[in-house]
Amino acid sequence: MSATHTVGIDLGTTHSALVRVALEGDRAEAEVLPIPQLVARGSIGNQPLLPSFLYVAHASEGPQPLPWDAERSYAVGEYARSRGVEAPGRLVSSAKSWLGHSGVDRKSGLLPLGAPEDVATISPVEASRRYLEHLGEAYRAAHERPLCEEEIVLTVPASFDAAARDLTVEAATTAGLTNLTLLEEPQAALYAWIDAKGDAWRKELRVGDVLLVVDIGGGTSDFSAILATERDGSLELERVAVGEHILLGGDNMDLALAHVVAQKITATGKEIDRSQMAALTHACRAAKERLFADSSVTSVPVAIAGRGSSLFGSTLRSEVTRQDVSTILVEGFFPSVAASARPVARARAALTRMGLPYAQDAAITRHLAAFLGKQARAIDGTSTRTLLHPTAVLFNGGVMKAVELRSAVMNTLNGWLDADGGAPARELDSADLDLAVARGAAYYGRARRGRGLRIRGGTARAHYVGIESAAPAVPGVEPPITALCVAPFGMEEGSRAELPAHELAVVVGEPVHFRFFASTTRRSDRAGDEVERWREGELEELAPIAITLESEGRAPGDFVPIRLEASITEVGTLLIEALPLEPIEGKNERWRVELGVRGD
Repeated sequence: MSATHTVGIDLGTTHSALVRVALEGDRAEAEVLPIPQLVARGSIGNQPLLPSFLYVAHASEGPQPLPWDAERSYAVGEYARSRGVEAPGRLVSSAKSWLGHSGVDRKSGLLPLGAPEDVATISPVEASRRYLEHLGEAYRAAHERPLCEEEIVLTVPASFDAAARDLTVEAATTAGLTNLTLLEEPQAALYAWIDAKGDAWRKELRVGDVLLVVDIGGGTSDFSAILATERDGSLELERVAVGEHILLGGDNMDLALAHVVAQKITATGKEIDRSQMAALTHACRAAKERLFADSSVTSVPVAIAGRGSSLFGSTLRSEVTRQDVSTILVEGFFPSVAASARPVARARAALTRMGLPYAQDAAITRHLAAFLGKQARAIDGTSTRTLLHPTAVLFNGGVMKAVELRSAVMNTLNGWLDADGGAPARELDSADLDLAVARGAAYYGRARRGRGLRIRGGTARAHYVGIESAAPAVPGVEPPITALCVAPFGMEEGSRAELPAHELAVVVGEPVHFRFFASTTRRSDRAGDEVERWREGELEELAPIAITLESEGRAPGDFVPIRLEASITEVGTLLIEALPLEPIEGKNERWRVELGVRGD
């Protein structure tokens, strides 16, 4: 069956969403799809958002039934989140942040942390698969049509590396979602804004405008810059810069509020252990969301189970006030700092518990200053400004629903621009921040078919493969490495790079490793350029890929002269292919390495 709709999926750290748009017709309205889920024990409800939480039920709790699976042993969504407040050791959360954590084996059973003995832990990939599987099941139940028969656009953070993107695709395909394209979340947010504005968006953006997308979700903060340009007399948009992957967002804010509430509780003579702290964090998240959603609410009570013999008598109670939110979140995460401020790094302890590599500095404004400072001359090499000057700001992410937080960012940013001799930036009207990414992803599906504006941009970094030079052995000195550009900055997805001939060879039949590098600042390098020397911070070395290039008819350790081909796949991963200059007759020798697919 041919696709009738494009379906946008926002697989978020704290919420996931489904939006679909008909592929035919000049102007199609986006349809937010309600997602059936357990909202209380034994009770099913349709919600526009699926909280990205998974609760592993105890055997005594019985099945966690869904309309399409009466015997399911775990819950995903609203009930999972609320039940996890009472039993945090059985709750999987922040799976998306773990999916982007390159320091762990993301296919191993890591979650939930601190799980009791009766809980079988699962990997971040498996947790993501279960969320996506639930979305696919909900779609089929509502429309009697498999989701895989539609054109699916799945969003990822702009700062996700190739490994995280590839693992996201793996989670989706194992969930049965095959007809798939990836899209960066900040671009999806802008597509949603364009769709909401209709043709009026051209009146709000002018040639030369630099649009800053500030995307702060539950687990990450991402910054992107998009430039308005002119092409053949028409206004176009081009993504020109992407910030680093920063594990700093709503989860950190929930924890900060939990510490404040914990101090209130301990001041009454009660003690809180690690398990109770996890429950308190989940309770503070719910309180924060209620305070942000309703400006008339001044405080929200929170309660967690105590450790006494009487459950009622030992319940620990406190509250989160609007003053707590204003002081802790605004002053702690969005302080007014100078444009020269940079994130502060502290010395780490030698031993640490397993956890996510959170940003060490909680001040998002300092991370934003670092991004704008780094991009000051990367986009305009002749500029003497100390930071990139955005002319408009588009906010995205559930955290930015709070007017106080958006105002804090705008006030700080415009203070920087004024001090640097620039005009103030204007805030664009954001679409529904909970659903903007899914809406924009659905719009993009139509745009790919020529029924909407497409943002040009391609890869957010230039990518290089390390070439080891032949050199005599010298004690303590490694052979010199040259970085060969295989994918220049801005290379479009689905395109192939023309690599000129190089005197290269691969080693077959024995374990080898490929070294990869990336750069956000070297924008003039073309495919095939060789970089022999680079300044500190100019090239970032990525995780290497360990592999054995198998070959029948060749001896282990043989050097095979090859030529390289490179392409960016439709799902946004870098594919390197080595073809022998003199292939063995009758053998289809073509060695492939995909950046982000790790060998053992």
